[in-house]
Amino acid sequence: MPRIEDDTRRPRRQNTGERRGDWRRRLLTWGLVAAALVLGFLIPYTIYLNHQVVERFGQLQWQLPTRVYARPLTLVPGMALDAATLKTELDAASYRDDGAGVRPGTYQHEGRRWRIASRGFQDVGGKVGPSRIQVVIAGGKVAELRDLARDQAIRSAVLDPARIATLYGQKQEERRLVQIDDVPELLVTGLQAVEDRDFADHHGIDLSGMARALFVTVKSGGETLQGGSTLTQQLARSGLLGIGQEQTATRKFNEILYALLIESHYDKRTILETYMNQVYLGQRGNQEIRGMAAGAEYWFGRDLRDLNTAQIALLIGMVKGPSAYDPRRNPEAATGRRNFALEKFHETGLISAEELEQAKAAPLGITDAPGSTSANRFPAYVDLVRRQLARDYPAGALQGAGLSVMTAMSPSAQAYAEGAVAGTLKALDTEKRPPLQAGLVVTDVHDGAVRAVVGSREFARHGFNRAIEARRPVGSVIKPFVYLLALAQPGRWSLASWLDDSPVTVTLDTGKRWTPGNSDGRSHGSVRLMDALAHSYNQATVRLGMEVGPERVADLLRTLSGVDAKANPSLILGALDQSPYAMAQLYQFLASGGEVQPLHAVRGVIDQDGKVVKRYDTTPAPAQEGDAIAARLVTIALQHAVTNGTGRRLVADGLGHLNAAGKTGTSNDSRDSWFAGWTGDHLAVVWVGNDQNEPTGLYGATGAMRVWSSIFARLPSAPLQVSDDGLDWEWVEGSHGTDPDCPGARRFAFVAGFTLPYQPCYRYESDPYYDQGAPADEADEPGFWERLFGGGRGRELDPARRVPPPPPAEPPPPSPR
Repeated sequence: MPRIEDDTRRPRRQNTGERRGDWRRRLLTWGLVAAALVLGFLIPYTIYLNHQVVERFGQLQWQLPTRVYARPLTLVPGMALDAATLKTELDAASYRDDGAGVRPGTYQHEGRRWRIASRGFQDVGGKVGPSRIQVVIAGGKVAELRDLARDQAIRSAVLDPARIATLYGQKQEERRLVQIDDVPELLVTGLQAVEDRDFADHHGIDLSGMARALFVTVKSGGETLQGGSTLTQQLARSGLLGIGQEQTATRKFNEILYALLIESHYDKRTILETYMNQVYLGQRGNQEIRGMAAGAEYWFGRDLRDLNTAQIALLIGMVKGPSAYDPRRNPEAATGRRNFALEKFHETGLISAEELEQAKAAPLGITDAPGSTSANRFPAYVDLVRRQLARDYPAGALQGAGLSVMTAMSPSAQAYAEGAVAGTLKALDTEKRPPLQAGLVVTDVHDGAVRAVVGSREFARHGFNRAIEARRPVGSVIKPFVYLLALAQPGRWSLASWLDDSPVTVTLDTGKRWTPGNSDGRSHGSVRLMDALAHSYNQATVRLGMEVGPERVADLLRTLSGVDAKANPSLILGALDQSPYAMAQLYQFLASGGEVQPLHAVRGVIDQDGKVVKRYDTTPAPAQEGDAIAARLVTIALQHAVTNGTGRRLVADGLGHLNAAGKTGTSNDSRDSWFAGWTGDHLAVVWVGNDQNEPTGLYGATGAMRVWSSIFARLPSAPLQVSDDGLDWEWVEGSHGTDPDCPGARRFAFVAGFTLPYQPCYRYESDPYYDQGAPADEADEPGFWERLFGGGRGRELDPARRVPPPPPAEPPPPSPR
């Protein structure tokens, strides 16, 4: 039986028209669905991108680094300054000698005359405008100061400060924002001539340019990659997409969308200004160089406005690839790219044929070092800056905040201090001596400003800051404050007072007996108070300190520097661990003439708009009269220490003209070497020792004082002149005032109204009451100070050996004093 098929299961044959209609409907449906999907994705995505454009480019919310500056150099006629130091200051601030000194940031040097064109800057005291001045240096001083614009003598001039550090945020981006009006015209037009000739006419993308680029690339078989991106696309790529990522179709699509959105929101001027501040121009480690202004500083060490035609062309040429055209690594490639940009300048009529040839023949003009964009060239000093700002700014608040931190650092003082540490320690290195380290602080005696800090002999490295963190036994540098307390009681003590430098024993609270000796192992009998300090006699100092009271010594240290010391008898001889910075704060009281001056490394903080947020350079309170007089007396004694005592080698070093005051210090077993000394302008406290606390064999005079001497052999500083206010000078012999021509007489300063009673001189060798048999101490030969004032310690005898003369028949007439 034949099989019967079910017709209902067969496909029904359709005619051609029906099939074509179904296909069209399906295609339309699929198209509508696809369009809906695309629009459904593209519209929200475009809105998202639009939000990013507005947030990023509309508000220009870049994370700007906080910049740290040295103090501005203030020039005043008569101030101590030499040519080498002025050049050091100008070099630090990126000035250059162009032989003219007309353009800002340049100078001209001819013999004693310097012509300097400053840039102007915002300081804590207000805006300082640019200027052109002439400085004449003669005899180690500023002999003349003139304003060249007005052709007249002026009382002072201020040069813009050097940048010493940069505090970055999360992104290590070096950037300096500029407005389009501050950008050289050739840079604005030249950038368009090289990178985007149709910038003024397109709407974000250049279809014809993209077609040309594609044609060149295809024609070369991929060997020549022709760029077709507009400046707006480059800005979108750099600002929102980031750099260093592989180019893909998705990234290119995003780049085009960004460019179109940017052009729809902002005018050409804003776009171009943003490009100038965003363009990537190099890399220093993990630090990106962003923007034309930062690029000019990094590559040429110049302000953007000071670039010449060839340098502008090189900067524009490097936009294509800062790594490929790095002029330090690839000078030939950089030169070729620069010349290519110059040719484009000429083609578009921006420069003449003559200018083209001159610019091509010019050197690249790159600085040897990468400008002043280094994150931190002075780690020890910046460490102090951070510490002093910590009480007002939480950790990290300064980084990337776009602030300007104005410090008190002197680039020349810092350079001389670093050189002194490196050179002196190298000279002191021996195979038998353990590795030496150092820490020092240099301050201004007038206001407590910290001019230099060195925390290590490897001063450029970050690490342990010995100037601030190292706490080492201070030894004899504490002694002047024992004598200060004594001299503050003029009814009991004066510089001419006699002290007993014989063996002494002190019973401690524990019941133990303490018997300190002198460093030379000798006792010196009765000695003048001034000599006991100048020669650092321990036995005499302990006797004086026990009379003054260790408790008062501890209180004084706490008052002057915040040092918390235990009031033990051993404190009198420096049984105290402190840092060079703490000792500098203590000595600032003496160096300032009795003023309490808190040391400060920061002068002030300025925000992005030039507004002063905080000032730290307050005027110190005047010294109280009693403090000032006592400080002067100690200073006179420590000047004697330099001319005739433990610091006398400074005079041999040729520093006698400074009339410096200073005190050496040495801890037990010569583990620590100290010196604190000051002139009319500067105080420096130096420590030299070993990190493992091993004996170094160095005394204060053979270690730390050598560093101090090396600093002040180069650092211009005024001689120390001690005021006579509140003082009376008197010639003294024995325990009485006497006549200047009396043998053995010495001249001493006394608190006014507390001079010794006058007694005529009866101690000539022919006088029967003169004890000719009393021997003089060989160690007390007259030195510079005694010879200067006509006396000598070698002519004085122990009062116990003197036979007092009989009273005169009638009182002698008063002698003028």
